[in-house]
Amino acid sequence: MQRVRRVWTYAYDKFIRHALKFGVVGLAGYLIDVGVFNVLRLDWLGDGWWSDPLGAKFVSVTCSTIATWFGNRYWTFRENRRKNVVLEFVEFTAIAVVGLGISLGCLWVSHYVLGFDNLVADNISGNVIGLVLATLFRFLLYRYWVFSPKRADGFAALQEKERLAAEAAVLGLPPQTVRDV
Repeated sequence: MQRVRRVWTYAYDKFIRHALKFGVVGLAGYLIDVGVFNVLRLDWLGDGWWSDPLGAKFVSVTCSTIATWFGNRYWTFRENRRKNVVLEFVEFTAIAVVGLGISLGCLWVSHYVLGFDNLVADNISGNVIGLVLATLFRFLLYRYWVFSPKRADGFAALQEKERLAAEAAVLGLPPQTVRDV
């Protein structure tokens, strides 16, 4: 039983906790994405490039990406957020753009290739199938690249460097040798 508890604790600390928080932030992003998409598709903000299926999806994903960056930076991965906010946001956005491409690809195939050109089909292809595939892709890259605990400019890494430097000072050693002691 102790071994199971240790495995669960390790899995929870390293993966499950982040996945659950990512899911909550993602749900908020999903509601923003679907809400904005449908408002634009129903022409509530007028007719234009943004009311076309691909334009509406582009705008809705852009809005949800900005919201989810804040949620992931300050809640989901807060201990691994980076000191270089601009680089973090650029990397986050690059992954979101690829995720957008996955969602748009699903929507494009359904709407223009397969001919399922009604609002329900657009929602299923873009907001269900595309969303599931894009979310899996984004979670893995956000967790293990953008907000990786191994990033040198992440707050966790900087705190670890400060801790090692403090230990080295106490021991009278150069900071890089404390890890080996």
